[in-house]
Amino acid sequence: MITQAEYSARRQQLLDSLEGDVVCVIPAAREVTRSRDTEFPFRQDSDFFYLCGFNEPDAILLLEKYQGKGLSLLFCRERDPVAEIWQGRRLGPERVVDVLGIDKAFPLACFEEELFARLTGKARLVFAQGADDNLDKRLFAALAALRNTPKRGFQVPNLMQDVRPNLHALRHIKSDAEITVMRRAAKISCQAHIRAMRFCQPGRFEYQLEAELHHEFAMQGARYPAYGTIVGSGVNACILHYTENADVLKAGELVLIDAGAELNGYAADITRTFPVSGRFSPEQAELYQLVLDAQNAAFAHIKPGGTLPDAMDAAVRVLTQGLIQLGILSGELEDNISSQSYRSYFMHGIGHWLGLDVHDVGDYKLDGENLPLRSGMVLTIEPGLYISEEADVDEKWRGIGIRIEDNLLVTVDGHDNLTAACPKQIADIEALMAKQ
Repeated sequence: MITQAEYSARRQQLLDSLEGDVVCVIPAAREVTRSRDTEFPFRQDSDFFYLCGFNEPDAILLLEKYQGKGLSLLFCRERDPVAEIWQGRRLGPERVVDVLGIDKAFPLACFEEELFARLTGKARLVFAQGADDNLDKRLFAALAALRNTPKRGFQVPNLMQDVRPNLHALRHIKSDAEITVMRRAAKISCQAHIRAMRFCQPGRFEYQLEAELHHEFAMQGARYPAYGTIVGSGVNACILHYTENADVLKAGELVLIDAGAELNGYAADITRTFPVSGRFSPEQAELYQLVLDAQNAAFAHIKPGGTLPDAMDAAVRVLTQGLIQLGILSGELEDNISSQSYRSYFMHGIGHWLGLDVHDVGDYKLDGENLPLRSGMVLTIEPGLYISEEADVDEKWRGIGIRIEDNLLVTVDGHDNLTAACPKQIADIEALMAKQ
């Protein structure tokens, strides 16, 4: 768990990264209507959650720095006995200070008044411009009110700054506490994938595998998946973000599962591809091993000073050479890489940052150059091959989709595969599924 002290340190680090006297405003997420008078399960805004750990909707965090000293204020819903009977308990301003370690807390109705008072005399107003229309309007209204009362001596911030570059730079490097949570989310997700492999057999449905995954998540304390679970069998595996999960599992086909648990806000993200009947066909095994070899080639570049493009280039070289050898591509290796002919079968990137968001924040370039990896970053590596039913290749390759994805923590001397416990060697998958 993330402690009060760590949340407080994050808020201070953010303020320290901002120049001069500032007011910084970060809103919570709002509830989203699902249908008529029901809502989707609430999921907190990641930036807001990172700074305070508060998991109620409609709140606003205001951070103030004046003459080098930081102050944190939280505006939230008041306690309401009737609303709490129907919708659940609220912390209320009275308890926020003690429970969250916030300096001051107020009802939401006090936001405009406090904002007005805090803005005067500050050099800049910092917020995620354009991310929340409602908040933008409230902030601009406060600025306009300050400008329209010059005789009272109010000083209006003359600069506006987007908070995201500073805040997301902090989020990019994970703390020891964050890594502990992410290890647990990865472990839960590995066990869920193993459960799905053991459950899988012809005649069952994709959504039943999805149910097995989600059951394992919840039984181990991760109530929700980190994103829409993908269970694509047969040709459905060639749809990168297939989430219908409605088709029957057929003997002789592969099934691709891309699923990860969310634990205390932090995501895991694993993809495994395995045979519905428990054994790979020769063609499936050749393509699968090629993807696995490409992943291992990419892994070699996941270390301090390496870059994601370096990993991508290594994976592409292995995949392209393999496709030429299998007769799926023709010509010379360098010509195929230069023309990107492999893009017909591997059309996405090699990976992405991972954290509070499954596609987590953080730049991929710095001053126009590829961002070097640093210890404490967490990312996915996920090469794949997707050969559609219409592809102009030998029929034996058509309709096969394969992706293998793991979660890697960059360490001081290389990387640590957080999802290594999830089987991916052909022999290991077949042995596991033979024990059903």
